[in-house]
Amino acid sequence: MWDIVRMEGRFFWRYPRLLLAAAVVALIPALYVLIYLASVWDPAAKTGDLPVAIVNLDRGLEYRQQAFNVGRDLAARLKLKPTFGYVDYTDESTARQQVRQGALAFALIVPADFSSNAVPGAQAGAGKLVIFTSEGNSYPSATLAKRFAEDLGREVNQSLNEQRWALVLADADGSQRSIQRLHEGLLQLRQGAKELATGAQMAARGADTLSGGATRVEQGVDQLASGARELGSGLRTMFDKRPRNSDLRRLEEGAQALLTGQEEFGRGLVQLQQGAQRLQSGVNGFREEADGSVFVATRIKEGLDQLGEGTSTLESGLRNAGVAQQKLTEGATQLHTGVSSLTTGLRSLNSGLRSMVTQLPDDARLDELTRSSASLSGGALALKGGTQKVTQGAQHLAGGLDLLEGALPASVKKIEGNAQGLATSVQPTIEVDAPVQNNGSGFAPNIIPGALWLGASLAAFLIHMRTLARTAAKASAWAKMAGKMVIPSGIVLLQALLVWVVVVWLLNVRAVQVGALALTLCAAAITFLLIVFALTRALGDAGKALALVFLAVQLSSSGGILPVELSGGLFAQISPYLPITWVVRALKATLFGAFEGDWQHPLQLLALAGVVSACLACFVGRWRYVRPSALRPALDL
Repeated sequence: MWDIVRMEGRFFWRYPRLLLAAAVVALIPALYVLIYLASVWDPAAKTGDLPVAIVNLDRGLEYRQQAFNVGRDLAARLKLKPTFGYVDYTDESTARQQVRQGALAFALIVPADFSSNAVPGAQAGAGKLVIFTSEGNSYPSATLAKRFAEDLGREVNQSLNEQRWALVLADADGSQRSIQRLHEGLLQLRQGAKELATGAQMAARGADTLSGGATRVEQGVDQLASGARELGSGLRTMFDKRPRNSDLRRLEEGAQALLTGQEEFGRGLVQLQQGAQRLQSGVNGFREEADGSVFVATRIKEGLDQLGEGTSTLESGLRNAGVAQQKLTEGATQLHTGVSSLTTGLRSLNSGLRSMVTQLPDDARLDELTRSSASLSGGALALKGGTQKVTQGAQHLAGGLDLLEGALPASVKKIEGNAQGLATSVQPTIEVDAPVQNNGSGFAPNIIPGALWLGASLAAFLIHMRTLARTAAKASAWAKMAGKMVIPSGIVLLQALLVWVVVVWLLNVRAVQVGALALTLCAAAITFLLIVFALTRALGDAGKALALVFLAVQLSSSGGILPVELSGGLFAQISPYLPITWVVRALKATLFGAFEGDWQHPLQLLALAGVVSACLACFVGRWRYVRPSALRPALDL
């Protein structure tokens, strides 16, 4: 035994790298323990990093003289104890979309009628709280959402029960005083009801009188309208027959001309009187001369006497005519003054007639007045009927208050609702997007990539990944890499096909997109093989060991057992950049329709990782060339 140990130990002495490899092999189990346990060490302390939406649409409720908004109080209470990373949303559809896309673990939706259904406790589970989650996105997150729903229902029901009991105790404390005050108020209300009935009877009598007056007003309005029509017709006739201003102006001018003529006539009479006086003087002088002359015949003297008498008569007539003319002048002056007053009055009368005719109501308005009076009469009749009904209602009110006074209980008022509804008025409901058949199906997207990675690592052990025949030394880097990859690729593609058969046919997982699932498995197998090949080309067999450690890191960072947010630290930070994370997302999309069925984008990122790994595998590390005859199987079977 010691000889064998001594011989094996020489290899570690002669090859220091072997000693380093032994140290790495010794370290790998500890790394596995550290990686897995660190990822699930204390998830409860990191739940605050798990994003959860709160959509509070509750409109609140006024209940028993108190304002309630259970949704607002619930959101505030959850944020005081941040079990999860709560984020407020105002739009329900946006929150649901964020859950479907994987940006949120789940969403708590408080409906608009939550308080009005939950507070009264009319029936069990009347207040609905909606927990929306996606099992396909993250089965562990959906499990947490269901547990959260149960705890939330108990907590909200307990809080509501505490508030109801506080109301009951407060009512019990002041019940006696309240009932006494209620009795006193009812007595006053009864007295008021009786007074209301008396007043309603008086109002009924007044309405009866008003109805009779309205009828008489209607009759008077009819007469008034008829008289107004006749008055309007007469005024319009007067207005049409009125003297025109031109006629009045001619009348004024005639009166003025008459006055002027009388004045001229007076002046003419004065001149005639003066001429008659001179004529009388001449006749008297001539008669005196004739009387003294013997040559004048007696007949001439007689003629002169007659002429003298005629002249005297003319003078006397002219004197009388002057007196009459003065009276005529005074009359013409008075006539002129009267005509002026008359024309002025007629003009004012014309203006007044014009204003009256203009302001007279037309027949349409008179008809409207008649209809309004009829409406007034009808309204008075309706008022009469209404007051009679008010009287009857007041009498019924007085009787009802008497019955209420007699039936008023002396106990504490009963809280609404029923026992079961008051005990559990809130019932959280789970709405699941991208549902998963069972627990095994939920963990399948996390187990399958690990199996494919393990298969790619085992395929790398079947051949010498860094050894080529000397005949291939002059080939291009791409040809060497492709030549080494053909057979392992066929093996891993067969592995992917068998995994697809097991998942779809043996385990009977109902995939949403069967073809896309097969494509995802094949792309993942080839990409994983290229990553292992690149690590082996760069580090030799140590790269294979590193690939296994890398597998543990990826499985811990992919959220298989717990949501990656609960792993925290480095795992949550590197998760979006690891190939298995993309494979897990694509598998969830193809199996359950998670992430809104988007499997193309993660598959494109996976293909990019494969292309980068292929480029590295071409140009990193060195090939070891041997004789074709020296090539041996990599496994000793």
